[in-house]
Amino acid sequence: MENKLIYEKSPYLLQHSHNPVNWYPWGEEAFRRAKEEGKPVFLSIGYSTCHWCHVMERESFEDEEIAKILNENYIAVKVDREERPDIDAVYMAVCQKITGHGGWPLTLIMTAEQKPFFAGTYFPKKTKARFHGLEEILLEIAEEWKEQREKIVSLSERVTSLMHQECRERVRGGEADKSLLTDALKIFANNFDQAYGGFGTAPKFPTPHNILFLMRYAWFEGDEACADMAWRTLEQMYRGGIYDHIGGGFSRYSTDDKWLVPHFEKMLYDNALLAYTYLEAYQMTKRSLFREVAQRTLDYVLRELTDGAGFCCGQDADSEGVEGKYYTFTEAEMKEVLGEEDGKEFAAWFGIRGTGKLGDAIPNLIENTEFETFNPRIAGMCSKLLNYRKGRMKLHRDDKILTSWNGLMIAALAKAYIVLGDTYYLSAAERAQTFLEEKLTEPDGRLRVRFREGHVTGRGTLEDYAFTGFGLLELYRATFDVSYLERLLQISRFMVNLFGDEEGGGLYFYASDAEKLLTRPKEVYDGALPSGNSMAAYIFIQLEHLTGETVWAEQSSRQLKFLAGRIRDYPAGYSFSLLSMLEELYAYRDLVCTAQSMEEIEPLKEKLRESWCGNLAALVKTKENKERIVIIAPFTTDYLIKEDGALYYLCQDGACMPPTDDLEKLELFS
Repeated sequence: MENKLIYEKSPYLLQHSHNPVNWYPWGEEAFRRAKEEGKPVFLSIGYSTCHWCHVMERESFEDEEIAKILNENYIAVKVDREERPDIDAVYMAVCQKITGHGGWPLTLIMTAEQKPFFAGTYFPKKTKARFHGLEEILLEIAEEWKEQREKIVSLSERVTSLMHQECRERVRGGEADKSLLTDALKIFANNFDQAYGGFGTAPKFPTPHNILFLMRYAWFEGDEACADMAWRTLEQMYRGGIYDHIGGGFSRYSTDDKWLVPHFEKMLYDNALLAYTYLEAYQMTKRSLFREVAQRTLDYVLRELTDGAGFCCGQDADSEGVEGKYYTFTEAEMKEVLGEEDGKEFAAWFGIRGTGKLGDAIPNLIENTEFETFNPRIAGMCSKLLNYRKGRMKLHRDDKILTSWNGLMIAALAKAYIVLGDTYYLSAAERAQTFLEEKLTEPDGRLRVRFREGHVTGRGTLEDYAFTGFGLLELYRATFDVSYLERLLQISRFMVNLFGDEEGGGLYFYASDAEKLLTRPKEVYDGALPSGNSMAAYIFIQLEHLTGETVWAEQSSRQLKFLAGRIRDYPAGYSFSLLSMLEELYAYRDLVCTAQSMEEIEPLKEKLRESWCGNLAALVKTKENKERIVIIAPFTTDYLIKEDGALYYLCQDGACMPPTDDLEKLELFS
């Protein structure tokens, strides 16, 4: 049994290609058939490593009775949210507006004109407890569609009008000021879990940009209590079961307040942002634990989420139909692999008990007071169990390569080189960037969304450009290779020209010449991922300082005003926007280093490796790249290159020091 999804490349769509449901991919054919047959459209959005998407498929989409109802009364459309984040963003906003919440699987019913009138997330086949049954919903709506179609169409028009009104709403721009930072800090402090770190109650999400904001704010203000929230959270996440103590890397979120029992799927973007955050924490504290977590997280990605160049989306939560089975061990298994004595020692170290409960089978260090001590015997046991684990069963891997998430991983790997000095990570970052340029970039420099099995799809969204820009920014910081800066400028111009709103400010989610959907939203909320708008602001500020050009000063100012107006009611929900504002509200240093060759700037790289330097834009002009640098940053035209050795030109808040060849005189690293 096959449906039209069999011709797709998305692993998520292919997972549903043998359902008895007559699925269509999103496209003209599906909506034309809906019009011709006078049927509503059933839209289901998810992704291939989503546990509840699997559950709904098993319960409903593989069920002959549900399939019969759908096939007779609806045109059924499947969308991979990772391939079409634009569709997902539009209809997730609808779901949140109608129901007050969202998530995946995302379920909507709409007219053939793509106007929704019903929305929700997971539904079981039959009504139970808090959940309405999909069978009942489909039958009721099918009956109403036949008997009272005008009423349903009228409802869809009202929903559409409401969403258009929300998108058109003009939020008055504000000013980035420190009250936004302190208001956010109060919210974080009020929600902080003193016992286990993190914020709020279960389920707990890592949200790395929240921690990054707290770390940097604490650095600028010398606020130890703020810093402690960050360090405590990073420590406790590592100690819990959300961190994979056997193979490295983090699961999606924790179902409890201790970070013990995770939702076991591992996503590329989580691990990229968490590695970046742990690296910066190590740079600030020199605490070896943070370095180890960052390295093991990156090593996990390089081992299991790459095809040799680009990086894959993630790994499934389920194995052999059971969530988390891959990651847990029975007492008998441990003894079989490690031997009687080592098995007992391993179980004692990682808090594993033979009770049969899931929480007692997950390796963790929550009760281990020696968690920060490296134990070579335990490390050897972990290596044995990793090899055993990989051989006993397989995890589904979503091997799509997404431009946006690869940008985040490139940033993390480049950061690893900056902080650790290991060229292994830089080589991986540069390979991935080359892959994006060769496989996911059009001849004119514009970006595509997804690569899989030689097939490319999608026109780049704001996230693709902003996250790729973030990766390029970190690559430039790591290498001072002018080509990365040139490409960053091109990417940033695309952001302004393709996504900008001259009248209302901010940047739209999809480009002006992309497929027109129900609405054209501007995403600002920094949830599991930073928003494209907040990342763009961060990049524009860097370009303002790196280039000295007024166009980027104007763009960064405009973007920050847009964000300030949007985030004031609840600034803690916009932590990457707050990171951008830290760049604006605290003293910024502009450093230009001139030298005959890149070899002469190694002392600068070493200094930048030693400590986090706060707001600093470092630009390097050499004999080889000077013509290209002067085009990018005309203010450097008269900056002298000595015959030997490096010269450093430092300016802060409009005041410039005399050039010096002595790094220590700069007082950047105290």
